[in-house]
Amino acid sequence: MMKIIISPAKKMVENNDFLLSSSVPMFMMETACLLNQLKTLDYTQLKELLCCNDQIASLNYDRFKDMDLCHQLTPALLSYEGIQYQYMRPQVFTNEQWEYVNEHLYILSGFYGMLKPMDGITPYRLEMQAKLTINEQKGLYNFWNRKIYDAITKDASVILNLASKEYSKVIEKYLKENDTFVTCVFGELVNGKIKVKATEAKMARGEMVSYLAKNNILDLDGVKSFNEMGFSYCPERSTRKEFVFLK
Repeated sequence: MMKIIISPAKKMVENNDFLLSSSVPMFMMETACLLNQLKTLDYTQLKELLCCNDQIASLNYDRFKDMDLCHQLTPALLSYEGIQYQYMRPQVFTNEQWEYVNEHLYILSGFYGMLKPMDGITPYRLEMQAKLTINEQKGLYNFWNRKIYDAITKDASVILNLASKEYSKVIEKYLKENDTFVTCVFGELVNGKIKVKATEAKMARGEMVSYLAKNNILDLDGVKSFNEMGFSYCPERSTRKEFVFLK
C-alpha cells in the first residue's frame, strides 16, 4: 500500500464544529511525556526552545500550561492552517476523498509523532528540530528514534514523501535497501538547473494530496499524472527516488 507523508503547519486552529475527530493519535503516551516536560519550562526557556517572538511564546506557554489532550479536539487535517493545507482544501473533500486520506495520509509531528487525518488533536507548537531534552534524550529526533518509521512501514510498500526535510528526516535515516521512498520535487528550470521556490512547493504539495485523493491514486505511476498549477512530471530529471515536476 502507498502511504503519503506531509509536514504539519505552525499555525493551528480549533474547529470541532465542522467535523468531529474519530480516532486517537497512535503515540499518546509519548505526547503526554513531551507535554509533562514542556510544562516544566518557564516562559523564557520555552521561548528559547521555540525560537519565536513574544506573542507566539506567550500563546504557547498558556497552551501547554492548560493543555488537555483528551477534550475539545479537532481532526488533525483540519487543525493546520498553513499554505499546504489551504491548497489541499480538506474542508471541501468528498466522502470518498476523506476515505482515501484516512487510509493513505500521515502528518508527521514533533509533538504527536505521527497523525492520521481524523485523529483528534489540540493546537500546539513544537517543531521536529526543537532541542528539547527528554529522559536524557537530546532532541526530538532522538526521542522519536525509529518509532515513526516502524509504524508507517508496517503496512506500506511505498512511501510518497511530500514532507519537508525537517520532518522526512525522522523516517529517511532508518530506510532499508528494500524500502521504496520517493520524494516529490516541484520547481522550474533556470539556466539548466532546477529552482524550487519554497512557497510554491508548499502549494503544490497541498494540490498533490488533493489530486491523489480526488483521483484515488494508488501507485507511483498514478502520481506521475499530476498536472495541477502548471506542473508536469519530468522523466528526464526524475529518478527512482525522486519525482521531479516542472513548470
